[in-house]
Amino acid sequence: MIINKVKYKLILLFIPSLVVGYSCSESGENNKAAVPATSGFGNDNSLSVGLDKSPMDMSYYPVDYPKQKMSGEIREPLVARIIYSRPKKDGRVIFGNVVKYGSPWRLGANEATEIEFFKPVSILNKPIEKGRYIIYCIPSREKWTVILNNDLFTWGLKIDSAKDLKKFDIPVSKTNSPLEVLSMEFQKAGQGMNLVVAWDSVRAILPINY
Repeated sequence: MIINKVKYKLILLFIPSLVVGYSCSESGENNKAAVPATSGFGNDNSLSVGLDKSPMDMSYYPVDYPKQKMSGEIREPLVARIIYSRPKKDGRVIFGNVVKYGSPWRLGANEATEIEFFKPVSILNKPIEKGRYIIYCIPSREKWTVILNNDLFTWGLKIDSAKDLKKFDIPVSKTNSPLEVLSMEFQKAGQGMNLVVAWDSVRAILPINY
């Protein structure tokens, strides 16, 4: 009986050393194997999607509406926004070459350019309902025919002209210096705003009233 008690005490003394030894082993070789050789989104520690040649951008009216929204100090309700991709000139002749005269142009690159009105507006005395539209144009040397279309989520130049809603002819002008990247922005004007589209040495203005 005494001998059994002695054996039991010896076993209790021996167990902690086994536990410590096992724990050291687990925190050693086995844990090293569990740590990945690299971290991130790939073996080269980089994202799998590269930077688009024609990055997407968005313009608002009022122009500083995003800042007003974030600061919680909205001075004027949101009227419109335009979402488009911005191709570069990259040494090319744009109008009459890259952008063909007499052919539809998506006013950007990638997915068709989209304009959204958050209230009813009018363009050259034609009423436009609140909503989202595709906007594209057919350019020529002297004017652009700007078209609103409801074929949303269109890619490339496959816009369905059967879904055209309104067309507007606007003049174009030459700029003093070429613009490297296509730019579209709203500017306050008269009873509303202008949508100014500029690229290379050409600028066109679409007047919008509300």
